[in-house]
Amino acid sequence: MFNRLLMGAAALSLAASVAFGAQGAKFYIGDGDKEKAYMDMVNNKISTIGFVLSDPHERINDAYKTKYGGTNLDNLGFFSVTKDAAVGPLLMKEPSLGGFSPFNLHVWKKQSEDKTYVGHITPETMLDITGVKDADVRAKFIATFPELDAMIEKEIGSKVQIVEYSALPAKPMMTFELPFERGASLDGFIADFQGKFEEKFEENKYIIAGYKDIKASMTDANIEFGRFDAYWVYSLCHFKFSEGIFNQGRPDAGALAPCSMYMYVEKGSNKVMIGMPRLATWTAVMGIKDQKMNDSISALDQEIIKIMTELGAKEL
Repeated sequence: MFNRLLMGAAALSLAASVAFGAQGAKFYIGDGDKEKAYMDMVNNKISTIGFVLSDPHERINDAYKTKYGGTNLDNLGFFSVTKDAAVGPLLMKEPSLGGFSPFNLHVWKKQSEDKTYVGHITPETMLDITGVKDADVRAKFIATFPELDAMIEKEIGSKVQIVEYSALPAKPMMTFELPFERGASLDGFIADFQGKFEEKFEENKYIIAGYKDIKASMTDANIEFGRFDAYWVYSLCHFKFSEGIFNQGRPDAGALAPCSMYMYVEKGSNKVMIGMPRLATWTAVMGIKDQKMNDSISALDQEIIKIMTELGAKEL
């Protein structure tokens, strides 16, 4: 079941108790063009509550207009954020949480209405997609969001849109392992593999929309991260694919973009463990009914798996 609920923020807890489906995404709605307020928030304010902005991609709608000759959007932006100090210890227990670390604090505005939407996939859904079961990890991750949501409500608007869904795909994640010969220099292997990875995806018309060295970020912040010799996250985007969804009536689905593919090497291991949410979760969580969109989603899932196996990874 797919449903959207519009409500004031004050009524959110009551509405959640009577909703039939799981709450998949939450968007705050502001009257008028809130681009200036949004940019001030992500560039200057969210850091005051511990969120780190990486790889911002603003006004993707302008690129659609230039490349495809038109757009029905006044704004579309992907802004990857992570609360590093809180998430670092959680990744030590549940490394698959990297599938949404960072996650997209999404913004969009249609030309057809004078409203701006800002929001994200709910933390519960992020946890369910990535298969995080640990109750303590779940509680601590969810607890990082109320302060962020309060800021969005203050800066953007108090009206809230909830996207509901009935079920996730049977396998919401694609996961792989990549064995390697562990020589004297792990850094040398990583640099070589990352170069091949980026080249291979770019050959297939993907954009490396972001990169975050989680291990380095935690080390720089003096956050214990000793389980891993290396941990990094790529943000992947396929521009033509994304235009066919976000610029063709479903800009809200951009909350699940760009795709975060995490990769890590546990201490002393000779395997890279890799995971990414399947794009099939877009269909499930956002209730995408358009057959052309869903066909492209299925095709991209299969293509990404093919590319990874060509790079030597084994699907798990």
